[in-house]
Amino acid sequence: MFARLGAVAVAAALLVPGGLQAQGFGVEAGWYGGRPQEYFVLSAGMARRLGTPLSLTMNATWFSPSGGGGWLLGGAADLSLWRGGKPGLYLVGGVSGGFGANGADLFWGSYSIGAGYDFRLLSAIGLGVEGRWRGLSQGGDEGWQVGVRLGGGMRRRATAPESAPVATSPPVASSTSVSTAGVAASPLASEVVQTALSVMGTPYSWGGTSANGFDCSGLIQYAFTAHGISLPRTSADQALAGVGIERDLGSLAPGDILTFSSSAGGTRVSHVGLYLGGGEFIHSATNGVQKSQLSATDPYGKWWWQRWVGARRVVPA
Repeated sequence: MFARLGAVAVAAALLVPGGLQAQGFGVEAGWYGGRPQEYFVLSAGMARRLGTPLSLTMNATWFSPSGGGGWLLGGAADLSLWRGGKPGLYLVGGVSGGFGANGADLFWGSYSIGAGYDFRLLSAIGLGVEGRWRGLSQGGDEGWQVGVRLGGGMRRRATAPESAPVATSPPVASSTSVSTAGVAASPLASEVVQTALSVMGTPYSWGGTSANGFDCSGLIQYAFTAHGISLPRTSADQALAGVGIERDLGSLAPGDILTFSSSAGGTRVSHVGLYLGGGEFIHSATNGVQKSQLSATDPYGKWWWQRWVGARRVVPA
Protein backbone atom coordinates (compact mmCIF):
# COMPACT_ATOMS: atom_id res chain seq x y z
CA MET A 1 0.00 0.00 0.00
CA PHE A 2 2.80 2.43 0.93
CA ALA A 3 4.48 1.70 -2.41
CA ARG A 4 1.31 2.59 -4.33
CA LEU A 5 0.78 5.80 -2.33
CA GLY A 6 4.38 6.85 -2.89
CA ALA A 7 4.20 6.25 -6.64
CA VAL A 8 0.93 8.17 -6.96
CA ALA A 9 2.18 11.11 -4.90
CA VAL A 10 5.45 11.44 -6.80
CA ALA A 11 3.64 11.25 -10.14
CA ALA A 12 1.17 13.92 -9.00
CA ALA A 13 4.01 16.15 -7.87
CA LEU A 14 5.59 15.97 -11.29
CA LEU A 15 2.30 17.19 -12.82
CA VAL A 16 2.11 20.34 -10.68
CA PRO A 17 1.82 23.27 -13.12
CA GLY A 18 5.11 24.91 -14.04
CA GLY A 19 3.77 28.30 -13.06
CA LEU A 20 4.43 27.52 -9.42
CA GLN A 21 7.41 29.43 -8.14
CA ALA A 22 10.55 27.47 -7.44
CA GLN A 23 12.21 28.16 -4.14
CA GLY A 24 15.45 26.39 -4.97
CA PHE A 25 17.48 23.21 -5.19
CA GLY A 26 18.66 21.43 -2.06
CA VAL A 27 20.38 18.28 -0.82
CA GLU A 28 19.71 16.46 2.46
CA ALA A 29 21.61 13.84 4.41
CA GLY A 30 20.03 11.93 7.27
CA TRP A 31 19.91 8.87 9.49
CA TYR A 32 16.86 6.65 9.81
CA GLY A 33 16.86 4.52 12.96
CA GLY A 34 14.23 2.01 11.92
CA ARG A 35 13.42 -1.35 13.46
CA PRO A 36 14.82 -3.77 12.48
CA GLN A 37 16.87 -1.94 9.79
CA GLU A 38 18.74 1.37 9.98
CA TYR A 39 19.58 3.43 6.91
CA PHE A 40 21.71 6.34 5.79
CA VAL A 41 19.38 8.55 3.69
CA LEU A 42 20.44 10.93 0.94
CA SER A 43 17.97 13.17 -0.96
CA ALA A 44 18.17 15.90 -3.58
CA GLY A 45 15.40 17.90 -5.20
CA MET A 46 13.47 21.12 -5.76
CA ALA A 47 11.05 23.04 -3.56
CA ARG A 48 8.06 24.89 -4.99
CA ARG A 49 5.72 27.35 -3.31
CA LEU A 50 2.06 26.39 -3.68
CA GLY A 51 0.83 29.50 -1.90
CA THR A 52 1.24 30.97 1.53
CA PRO A 53 1.99 29.09 3.76
CA LEU A 54 2.21 25.81 1.82
CA SER A 55 5.13 24.50 -0.25
CA LEU A 56 5.94 21.28 -2.09
CA THR A 57 9.32 19.54 -2.26
CA MET A 58 10.06 16.86 -4.85
CA ASN A 59 13.12 14.71 -4.11
CA ALA A 60 15.06 11.78 -5.46
CA THR A 61 15.88 9.60 -2.43
CA TRP A 62 18.38 6.84 -1.69
CA PHE A 63 18.31 4.59 1.42
CA SER A 64 21.62 2.81 2.10
CA PRO A 65 21.35 0.14 4.81
CA SER A 66 23.64 0.14 7.81
CA GLY A 67 25.61 -3.07 8.12
CA GLY A 68 24.75 -4.38 4.67
CA GLY A 69 21.56 -5.45 2.99
CA GLY A 70 19.39 -4.22 0.17
CA TRP A 71 19.28 -0.55 -0.75
CA LEU A 72 16.24 1.49 -1.77
CA LEU A 73 16.00 4.12 -4.52
CA GLY A 74 12.99 6.26 -5.43
CA GLY A 75 11.21 9.60 -5.25
CA ALA A 76 9.43 11.59 -2.57
CA ALA A 77 6.80 14.32 -2.38
CA ASP A 78 6.68 16.40 0.81
CA LEU A 79 4.23 19.13 1.82
CA SER A 80 5.49 21.78 4.24
CA LEU A 81 3.76 24.49 6.26
CA TRP A 82 5.61 27.78 6.91
CA ARG A 83 8.79 26.70 5.19
CA GLY A 84 10.80 28.95 2.91
CA GLY A 85 11.64 32.63 2.61
CA LYS A 86 12.89 33.21 6.15
CA PRO A 87 14.34 31.30 9.11
CA GLY A 88 11.92 29.57 11.42
CA LEU A 89 10.03 26.46 12.46
CA TYR A 90 8.01 24.47 9.91
CA LEU A 91 5.92 21.29 9.76
CA VAL A 92 6.41 18.63 7.09
CA GLY A 93 4.81 15.40 5.96
CA GLY A 94 5.08 13.28 2.87
CA VAL A 95 5.09 9.97 1.04
CA SER A 96 7.75 8.28 -1.04
CA GLY A 97 8.23 5.14 -3.06
CA GLY A 98 10.48 3.35 -5.51
CA PHE A 99 12.30 0.10 -6.05
CA GLY A 100 14.85 -1.95 -4.13
CA ALA A 101 17.88 -4.06 -5.00
CA ASN A 102 20.41 -6.48 -3.46
CA GLY A 103 17.76 -8.43 -1.61
CA ALA A 104 15.36 -5.61 -0.74
CA ASP A 105 11.70 -5.63 -1.81
CA LEU A 106 11.28 -4.97 -5.51
CA PHE A 107 8.92 -2.07 -4.71
CA TRP A 108 8.71 -0.07 -1.51
CA GLY A 109 6.73 2.81 -0.04
CA SER A 110 6.95 5.11 2.95
CA TYR A 111 5.15 7.86 4.86
CA SER A 112 6.69 10.44 7.19
CA ILE A 113 5.61 13.34 9.40
CA GLY A 114 7.64 15.75 11.50
CA ALA A 115 9.04 19.24 11.95
CA GLY A 116 12.18 21.20 11.21
CA TYR A 117 13.90 24.53 11.58
CA ASP A 118 15.50 26.60 8.81
CA PHE A 119 18.51 28.83 9.31
CA ARG A 120 20.03 31.28 6.82
CA LEU A 121 23.76 30.89 6.13
CA LEU A 122 24.08 33.35 3.26
CA SER A 123 21.57 35.51 1.37
CA ALA A 124 20.80 32.67 -1.06
CA ILE A 125 21.81 29.57 0.94
CA GLY A 126 19.99 28.03 3.87
CA LEU A 127 20.60 25.23 6.37
CA GLY A 128 17.74 23.21 7.79
CA VAL A 129 17.58 20.55 10.51
CA GLU A 130 14.66 18.14 10.61
CA GLY A 131 13.17 15.24 12.56
CA ARG A 132 10.47 12.87 11.29
CA TRP A 133 8.66 9.72 12.29
CA ARG A 134 8.85 7.41 9.26
CA GLY A 135 7.01 4.22 8.38
CA LEU A 136 8.66 2.03 5.71
CA SER A 137 7.09 -0.94 3.92
CA GLN A 138 10.50 -2.62 3.59
CA GLY A 139 10.60 -5.02 6.53
CA GLY A 140 7.64 -3.29 8.20
CA ASP A 141 10.10 -0.68 9.52
CA GLU A 142 9.12 2.29 11.67
CA GLY A 143 11.37 4.76 13.46
CA TRP A 144 12.79 8.27 13.76
CA GLN A 145 14.71 9.98 11.01
CA VAL A 146 16.91 13.04 11.54
CA GLY A 147 18.56 15.02 8.78
CA VAL A 148 20.30 18.19 7.66
CA ARG A 149 19.38 20.01 4.44
CA LEU A 150 21.56 22.51 2.57
CA GLY A 151 20.58 24.52 -0.46
CA GLY A 152 18.65 27.38 -2.02
CA GLY A 153 15.19 28.57 -1.11
CA MET A 154 16.22 30.41 2.05
CA ARG A 155 16.98 33.61 0.18
CA ARG A 156 16.07 36.71 2.11
CA ARG A 157 12.61 37.82 1.09
CA ALA A 158 12.54 40.45 -1.51
CA THR A 159 11.70 41.92 1.19
CA ALA A 160 8.53 42.47 3.07
CA PRO A 161 10.15 45.52 4.60
CA GLU A 162 9.77 46.28 8.24
CA SER A 163 6.72 48.40 8.87
CA ALA A 164 7.17 52.14 9.04
CA PRO A 165 6.48 53.79 12.40
CA VAL A 166 2.91 54.68 13.30
CA ALA A 167 1.89 57.96 11.71
CA THR A 168 1.60 60.94 14.05
CA SER A 169 0.07 63.09 11.31
CA PRO A 170 -3.34 62.58 9.66
CA PRO A 171 -3.45 59.32 7.71
CA VAL A 172 -3.16 59.23 3.95
CA ALA A 173 -6.54 59.49 2.26
CA SER A 174 -7.95 56.25 0.99
CA SER A 175 -9.18 57.68 -2.31
CA THR A 176 -8.10 55.78 -5.39
CA SER A 177 -7.80 58.93 -7.51
CA VAL A 178 -4.37 59.69 -8.97
CA SER A 179 -2.88 63.03 -8.00
CA THR A 180 -1.41 65.13 -10.82
CA ALA A 181 0.98 67.05 -8.56
CA GLY A 182 4.47 67.22 -10.08
CA VAL A 183 4.70 65.88 -13.63
CA ALA A 184 1.39 64.86 -15.18
CA ALA A 185 0.90 61.16 -15.87
CA SER A 186 0.39 59.84 -19.38
CA PRO A 187 -2.89 57.97 -20.04
CA LEU A 188 -1.02 54.65 -20.11
CA ALA A 189 0.80 55.37 -16.83
CA SER A 190 -2.52 56.28 -15.21
CA GLU A 191 -3.94 52.91 -16.28
CA VAL A 192 -0.92 51.12 -14.76
CA VAL A 193 -1.53 52.99 -11.49
CA GLN A 194 -5.23 52.09 -11.49
CA THR A 195 -4.34 48.42 -11.98
CA ALA A 196 -2.10 48.54 -8.93
CA LEU A 197 -4.79 50.33 -6.92
CA SER A 198 -7.34 47.67 -7.90
CA VAL A 199 -5.50 45.07 -5.80
CA MET A 200 -5.22 47.19 -2.64
CA GLY A 201 -5.32 44.96 0.45
CA THR A 202 -3.99 41.83 -1.28
CA PRO A 203 -1.78 39.96 1.22
CA TYR A 204 2.00 39.92 0.97
CA SER A 205 3.42 36.69 -0.44
CA TRP A 206 7.11 36.12 -1.02
CA GLY A 207 7.55 35.39 -4.72
CA GLY A 208 3.91 36.31 -5.38
CA THR A 209 2.92 37.77 -8.74
CA SER A 210 -0.87 37.37 -8.78
CA ALA A 211 -3.97 38.61 -6.98
CA ASN A 212 -3.53 35.69 -4.57
CA GLY A 213 -0.52 37.49 -3.11
CA PHE A 214 2.30 39.85 -4.15
CA ASP A 215 5.79 40.66 -3.09
CA CYS A 216 6.99 44.19 -3.87
CA SER A 217 8.43 43.55 -7.34
CA GLY A 218 5.61 41.13 -8.16
CA LEU A 219 3.06 43.92 -7.71
CA ILE A 220 5.00 46.27 -9.99
CA GLN A 221 5.44 43.60 -12.65
CA TYR A 222 1.74 42.71 -12.43
CA ALA A 223 0.59 46.32 -12.90
CA PHE A 224 2.74 46.91 -15.97
CA THR A 225 2.25 43.47 -17.54
CA ALA A 226 -1.53 44.01 -17.49
CA HIS A 227 -0.93 46.77 -20.07
CA GLY A 228 1.54 44.93 -22.28
CA ILE A 229 4.71 46.29 -20.69
CA SER A 230 7.35 43.71 -19.82
CA LEU A 231 9.45 44.27 -16.69
CA PRO A 232 12.16 42.21 -14.97
CA ARG A 233 11.06 40.12 -12.00
CA THR A 234 13.26 41.37 -9.15
CA SER A 235 13.43 44.76 -7.44
CA ALA A 236 17.16 45.04 -8.23
CA ASP A 237 16.50 44.53 -11.95
CA GLN A 238 13.45 46.80 -11.96
CA ALA A 239 15.72 49.51 -10.55
CA LEU A 240 17.48 49.47 -13.94
CA ALA A 241 14.32 49.54 -16.10
CA GLY A 242 13.29 52.61 -18.08
CA VAL A 243 15.14 55.89 -17.50
CA GLY A 244 16.38 57.40 -14.27
CA ILE A 245 14.47 60.33 -12.76
CA GLU A 246 15.85 62.97 -10.44
CA ARG A 247 15.31 62.15 -6.77
CA ASP A 248 12.84 64.98 -6.23
CA LEU A 249 9.08 64.87 -5.74
CA GLY A 250 8.57 67.66 -8.25
CA SER A 251 10.23 65.54 -10.95
CA LEU A 252 8.06 62.47 -10.39
CA ALA A 253 5.00 61.43 -12.37
CA PRO A 254 2.33 58.88 -11.38
CA GLY A 255 3.46 55.49 -12.67
CA ASP A 256 7.16 56.02 -11.89
CA ILE A 257 8.86 53.16 -10.06
CA LEU A 258 10.33 54.18 -6.70
CA THR A 259 13.31 52.23 -5.39
CA PHE A 260 14.25 51.81 -1.72
CA SER A 261 17.03 50.32 0.36
CA SER A 262 16.57 48.32 3.54
CA SER A 263 18.35 50.90 5.69
CA ALA A 264 18.42 54.69 5.96
CA GLY A 265 20.94 56.18 3.54
CA GLY A 266 21.54 52.87 1.78
CA THR A 267 22.07 52.53 -1.96
CA ARG A 268 21.38 48.83 -2.55
CA VAL A 269 17.82 48.39 -3.82
CA SER A 270 15.73 45.84 -1.90
CA HIS A 271 12.20 47.23 -2.31
CA VAL A 272 10.11 48.98 -4.96
CA GLY A 273 6.84 50.90 -5.09
CA LEU A 274 4.70 52.71 -7.66
CA TYR A 275 4.32 56.48 -7.40
CA LEU A 276 0.75 57.82 -7.28
CA GLY A 277 1.43 61.53 -7.05
CA GLY A 278 1.32 64.03 -4.24
CA GLY A 279 4.06 62.20 -2.35
CA GLU A 280 2.01 59.01 -2.17
CA PHE A 281 2.99 55.55 -3.47
CA ILE A 282 1.57 52.03 -3.51
CA HIS A 283 3.61 48.93 -2.68
CA SER A 284 3.41 45.44 -1.20
CA ALA A 285 4.99 45.14 2.24
CA THR A 286 4.41 43.22 5.47
CA ASN A 287 0.73 44.16 5.67
CA GLY A 288 0.08 43.51 1.99
CA VAL A 289 -0.64 45.95 -0.83
CA GLN A 290 -0.92 49.39 0.77
CA LYS A 291 -0.33 53.09 0.25
CA SER A 292 2.41 55.01 2.03
CA GLN A 293 3.66 58.60 2.11
CA LEU A 294 7.04 59.87 0.92
CA SER A 295 8.01 63.08 2.72
CA ALA A 296 11.17 64.70 4.03
CA THR A 297 9.31 66.31 6.93
CA ASP A 298 6.26 64.22 7.82
CA PRO A 299 7.18 61.79 10.67
CA TYR A 300 5.56 58.87 8.85
CA GLY A 301 6.72 59.70 5.33
CA LYS A 302 10.25 60.48 6.53
CA TRP A 303 10.87 56.79 7.30
CA TRP A 304 10.49 55.98 3.61
CA TRP A 305 12.22 59.20 2.50
CA GLN A 306 15.39 58.18 4.33
CA ARG A 307 15.42 54.85 2.46
CA TRP A 308 14.45 56.25 -0.93
CA VAL A 309 17.20 55.47 -3.45
CA GLY A 310 15.72 56.82 -6.70
CA ALA A 311 13.05 56.56 -9.38
CA ARG A 312 12.67 55.00 -12.84
CA ARG A 313 10.23 56.01 -15.57
CA VAL A 314 9.10 53.15 -17.80
CA VAL A 315 6.20 54.96 -19.51
CA PRO A 316 7.11 58.42 -20.92
CA ALA A 317 5.14 61.23 -19.28
